[in-house]
Amino acid sequence: MRPFDPSADYPLGSERPDLITTPSGMPLGALTVDALVGGTIPQGDLRATAETLGMQAAVARANGRADLAENLERAAELTAIPDEMILDIYTALRPRRSSAHDLEALATRLEHDHLAVSVAAFIREAAVAYADRGLLA
Repeated sequence: MRPFDPSADYPLGSERPDLITTPSGMPLGALTVDALVGGTIPQGDLRATAETLGMQAAVARANGRADLAENLERAAELTAIPDEMILDIYTALRPRRSSAHDLEALATRLEHDHLAVSVAAFIREAAVAYADRGLLA
């Protein structure tokens, strides 16, 4: 298998399907409508993996799209966070729902419990922006 080349391997799904798997390790080619209808694809496998998102981030960065790359890197970190906490993050980031202290506590929890350093940094940036705009609780 040739190494991944973010400058040449886009789109991943057609150029390098061998690199894409589901969270349980099912290859991309196994994700078909028939398999879905037949119930052979576990529900949790209908998600992108951190590895795939990381490759997409590398493609974005190689093509001068740093902001998109950063978003995809945060998305990769979010794959390891339980759904309930994702909803907590969403709720916390709604205007006037959280104080600066609340957002800092959430960022610290993400950093320490889930190693989501870039997501934590994003929440800290949001806290500053919310403070500047009067959107904190």
